[in-house]
Amino acid sequence: MKNQDNFRNPDAVLDVYEKPGPSQGILLSLQHLFAMFGSTVLVPILVGISPSIALLSSGVGTLVHMLLTKFKIPAYLGSSFAFVATMQALMRQDGYPAIAQGAIAAGLVYVVVALVVARIGSAWVDEVLPPIVVGPVIIVIGLSLATTAANDAMMNHTKYDLKFFGIAIFTLAVTLFFQMFFKGFTSLVSILLGIVCGYILSCFLGVVDFGPVAKAAWFTWPALDVPVVSYKLKFYPAAILTMAPIAFVTMSEHMGHIMVLNSLTKRDFFKNPGLHRTLMGDGLSTVIAGFIGGPPTTSYGENIGVLAMTKVHSVWVLAGAAVFAIIFSFVGKIAALIDSIPMPVIGGISFLLFGTIASSGLKILVDNKIDFGEKRNMLIASVILVIGIGGAYLQLGSFQLTSVALCTIMGMLLNWILPAHAASEIAHQEEMTKKENN
Repeated sequence: MKNQDNFRNPDAVLDVYEKPGPSQGILLSLQHLFAMFGSTVLVPILVGISPSIALLSSGVGTLVHMLLTKFKIPAYLGSSFAFVATMQALMRQDGYPAIAQGAIAAGLVYVVVALVVARIGSAWVDEVLPPIVVGPVIIVIGLSLATTAANDAMMNHTKYDLKFFGIAIFTLAVTLFFQMFFKGFTSLVSILLGIVCGYILSCFLGVVDFGPVAKAAWFTWPALDVPVVSYKLKFYPAAILTMAPIAFVTMSEHMGHIMVLNSLTKRDFFKNPGLHRTLMGDGLSTVIAGFIGGPPTTSYGENIGVLAMTKVHSVWVLAGAAVFAIIFSFVGKIAALIDSIPMPVIGGISFLLFGTIASSGLKILVDNKIDFGEKRNMLIASVILVIGIGGAYLQLGSFQLTSVALCTIMGMLLNWILPAHAASEIAHQEEMTKKENN
């Protein structure tokens, strides 16, 4: 890893600080917006929150995160899936005010942890998260989303639809075609072009529903649901105690995503601008989302996949995507048009994006020359991969430790507990030493 202030990544087309031209920047930013759109609006839809609010909180949260990290990290923040089940239960019981207080509490947990990290430093990260843990965890982050991509590509509601799968494969094929056989800017926006071509095919096949687009107003004011203003100040301790601990789960995912960005950009964001700043930015983003009525936010794997594919790591591009998200939250027609992108189109793109994230984990193992002939490495990687990809989770009442967080914790524990060499290897070494002495 390099000091990002004095280093340009030779593998990047546009490095972190580099600014694209206006027309190029607009298309690159829209590409990021479309990549994260499906997941970001799906969370509020599942919970019963306005999708336009999710877009607004996503855009504002991303800019806040960039401001706190001194515009050094190309990260985009979208709606977090980790809180969905809890938010659904709270919505049925007490409505959004309870969710808002829970979201704010979760964000404040980030803030407290960030202050602790700022005090004691982040040198411990290299010790608890060595390459043998980081590589498999990043593979899990990509492959744990594989089922989501496959379902988006195949399923029309709850039934398999061959037409949907055809659209997904067509979208994937077009994206690969533009990526492999074109150079320059066309290759950079291959994901956007794939989405556009998939959307056009979906129109011809009658999959796109233009009804909501026709009904949508050109200008809409997001239904801001500010609990401090809209509701009597009622305290919801159960909501706070339920949602706040989930912050520790999303912190694990947050650090996993930072690891991927470190690998892609050849930098160490844990040191510069510092883990405390990335945590503080994520926490304040979630606090703001709670106040304006959106779901908690977190860094997004979809956007990291775009960074990995295009090798465009510019913070200007990510900031542009955030600005567009804010604008589109007020433009009803555009928001509805983006919302009309069929899920098989998103699924086809996700085949590539999520796989690229997993491949980044493999690259870490290769670059660090991890020896799987060593029993310790094989055991750590095996446990991480099966727990993470298998979807194992820990449920304690209403608190759930997701598979990504659980496999990360298991990997850290095994790295700490297992000896540097297995007993059989030690015995073999001792036997060889005796033979040599004799």
